[in-house]
Amino acid sequence: MSGRPEVPAADDAPLLQVEHLKTYYPVKSGIFSRTTGFIRAVDDVSLTIRKGETLGLVGESGCGKSTIGRSIVRLENPTSGRILFRDEDITTKTRRQLKPVRTRLQIIFQDPYSSLNPRKRVSELLSEPFIAHKLADKKDIPARVGRLLELVGLPRGSGNRFPHEFSGGQRQRIGIARAISFEPELIVCDEPVSALDVSIQAQILNLLGDLQRELKLTYLFIAHGIGAVKYISTRIAVMYLGKIVEIGNKEELFRNPKHPYTRILLNAYPPPDPEARSAGRILIRGDVPSPEHPPSGCRFHTRCPYVRDLCRTAEPPLGAEAHAAACHFPLDEPSGLPVLK
Repeated sequence: MSGRPEVPAADDAPLLQVEHLKTYYPVKSGIFSRTTGFIRAVDDVSLTIRKGETLGLVGESGCGKSTIGRSIVRLENPTSGRILFRDEDITTKTRRQLKPVRTRLQIIFQDPYSSLNPRKRVSELLSEPFIAHKLADKKDIPARVGRLLELVGLPRGSGNRFPHEFSGGQRQRIGIARAISFEPELIVCDEPVSALDVSIQAQILNLLGDLQRELKLTYLFIAHGIGAVKYISTRIAVMYLGKIVEIGNKEELFRNPKHPYTRILLNAYPPPDPEARSAGRILIRGDVPSPEHPPSGCRFHTRCPYVRDLCRTAEPPLGAEAHAAACHFPLDEPSGLPVLK
């Protein structure tokens, strides 16, 4: 991807803190629908996002990435743990109590078509936040809507059209416009480019970078492909089976991944130079275990080529250092993969 957006310098003050977050879904069975177990979609995750940065969250499908994002904006109710937004605990707030927080904390969905009401014109969809949250006088709303469309690269007159009249990339721009209409501080980007063609992905990522600089936004950027996360993020957190297994600065994580799972994800990313992918290449084996019955010890031990007895019995902690990995025997050799500057 060319024209990579410059990432603004992050503030040291945490904008969002997630502490020991767990989000479980009950498994029902029998004629009385009794709870017989739980899907541990997110299982004891802690992370911090500083103002002005983009934290990329990457992992295989089904590892719990989207559940973290939806829990942060309270579209899902966490089972336990705390979510602090600007030092305010929003974990157990009611829908009414969350209303003032909604304007500062927004989400962009993966599928822009299903998240847009097909029966309403785009101008109506973009007017709703101003009306519901009393963000503008009624007479000023059309001008505000026109400005939103311009910000996301759409003509002002396109507000009279319906969502089905736009391409996938244009619909995602509308979804972005709706998210920024609240003038939020933090936006959860839940795989916003995964359903788009590669050329359109680059345009949307560049748009997100431009908006971040202009509107001073902070992002949690969720994706299952390492390429998009690498392109836009300041720091990257790698997730596997409900847990974060590695987190660190983007350049350091790509240069020297400590967790075997991170190394495997990087191997799957095709570099511009095919010769560059030969160093330190390892392959994954087996299938992802069930989140209802995760393995004991390290959750990756059933697929790890470096597994030892300790990995099967003791769960490795994720350290508090800037570049941390939840691994008893972290890798120490460089990946040999190029890092985007």
